[in-house]
Amino acid sequence: MNTAQPGILPAPPSHSRYLEFGRRYDGDAAAALAALGGMQMDDGVVVGLGAGLIRGLGSSIIGLEAFPNLSGPGCEVPSTQSDLWIWVRGEDRGEIMHRARALEALVGAEFRPEHMAECFRYMDGHDLTGYEDGTENPEGAAAIDAAFAQGKGKGLDGGSFVAVQQWVHDLDCFAGHTQAEQDNIIGRRLSDNEELDDAPVSAHVKRTAQESFEPEAFVLRRSMPWADASGEGLMFVAFGKSHAAFGAQMRRMAGLDDGIVDALFEFPRPVTGSYFWCPPAKNGHLDLSALGL
Repeated sequence: MNTAQPGILPAPPSHSRYLEFGRRYDGDAAAALAALGGMQMDDGVVVGLGAGLIRGLGSSIIGLEAFPNLSGPGCEVPSTQSDLWIWVRGEDRGEIMHRARALEALVGAEFRPEHMAECFRYMDGHDLTGYEDGTENPEGAAAIDAAFAQGKGKGLDGGSFVAVQQWVHDLDCFAGHTQAEQDNIIGRRLSDNEELDDAPVSAHVKRTAQESFEPEAFVLRRSMPWADASGEGLMFVAFGKSHAAFGAQMRRMAGLDDGIVDALFEFPRPVTGSYFWCPPAKNGHLDLSALGL
């Protein structure tokens, strides 16, 4: 029986390492995926595959596409589509480092590293601005319905489509605003996390209210802050039963529906963007049967 990869549903841990890889064209991607498929799956690793990689194997997953470049009024949402994504997660940063190195070695002959971000939990689930992240995340059965494909058939049920973006924050810019202005950018009060009824139409909460879309655009967010010598920000990660919900939210944020750009673009900006399909698991291993593997 197919199930979801066990690392998707649990809340973000204390530490994570997000890895993105590009395919080596002289390598054997099928062999690398077979090696990943032989790995015992637990909640410390999540694996995602890009559309280009899957097409290169002569296969396809309905609904999987490359992350689109979007250009809205005064904002850019770039695509930096990679072929393979591995999220290594846990409570001990050293153990995560060693496991990530082992996984890089496992696929290194066929995939080259393209991007890496080390992330951490802040204030038990807050963005570096201090605001709670993922307040409207679905829970329980609603989370399963939002995040995982169901009724699609063998090798597909339990799979998930994930959007991954690294956002860079200009925290000095944000700190230059009054508390009221900050609350209006987010659409919530920092003091109690309550949504502002009179927030501007550009407030982030209003632009991304999941129940305001038709159909409703619920995703399961598993984002985490990052910080290194280059800056700081948020690794945005959103799982869905398709890419439709995230795509609808991102288009509205960029002002492509009505010309109103999300106020969030005032201080952070996305610098990466990729879509991946996370295969289901079966008997404790990745189920790659939908790819003929």
